[in-house]
Amino acid sequence: MCPVCMTTLAVITASATSMGGITAAVVSRHRSRNKRTRRQNMEQLKGNLPLNRPPIVSPQEWEASREQLLVKEKALTRARDALAAERRRMPWMAVEKKYTFEGPKGRASLLDLFEGRRQLIIYRAFFEPGVYGWPEHACRGCSFVADQVAHLAHLNARDTTLAFASRAPQADIERLKARMDWKMPWYTIKDSFDTDFGVDEWHGTNALIRDDDKVFRTYFINNRGDEQMGSTWNYLDITALGRQEEWEDSPKGYPQTPPYKWWNWHDEYGNTESSQWSSVVDRGLALQGQSDPKDANGR
Repeated sequence: MCPVCMTTLAVITASATSMGGITAAVVSRHRSRNKRTRRQNMEQLKGNLPLNRPPIVSPQEWEASREQLLVKEKALTRARDALAAERRRMPWMAVEKKYTFEGPKGRASLLDLFEGRRQLIIYRAFFEPGVYGWPEHACRGCSFVADQVAHLAHLNARDTTLAFASRAPQADIERLKARMDWKMPWYTIKDSFDTDFGVDEWHGTNALIRDDDKVFRTYFINNRGDEQMGSTWNYLDITALGRQEEWEDSPKGYPQTPPYKWWNWHDEYGNTESSQWSSVVDRGLALQGQSDPKDANGR
């Protein structure tokens, strides 16, 4: 029920103690309406009710409509790129505290979570006593996020590690990962990391970077911002170094390579670069008349 309806009912109930029959009738009417709405929604989800369809048009009219929308889609892509460029210029926050985690190999520091790479993305997942689903499952929302995670080799190829962290013991985490076929590193929080990084009561994704043994926090996102996570591209876009491709607007001196050409099969990273693949990329870009990946979203 909407807040207005709830407030209205509360007022009626409070002011009509001597009119119990009327109050009961109002409450009953609201309940019946809600049940009817829920039933209709369920039937709609099952495809049992006709949709309020948009106009049905010819192929030519459909293409014209798509072209109109494409202008806005390209503008959105470029705005998203510009926002990512601003993100790469955000100040860094030094992480002075020494945090402790537990991993499959035992005690681990925050620096250990980087696994020797330059960047770390760490998602706080709720899997612990008191969380809905415990001990068989993690939180449904966090599990939804975990199911979206792309193969980690592509992030690793950009010197970036993705890790999950919870307060569940490692034995439970390993059991859950095996059941759900999740491959990401998943650590047990042993101190105030979740509180200090704004993820003690709600999920969130933190991006960090290291300079030798110094660690810096570079970005944080939660709520609906987390729903975009899972794609290699979206993960890289929240990092300090970005996708590390030449077309990106990044500060001078940031690592960058030609777009597309660094891609590889997830079990082939580290092998010698393929000149044949580079030729395929060049030919594809030429055929599309596309010299810059910023010219995105189709034609």
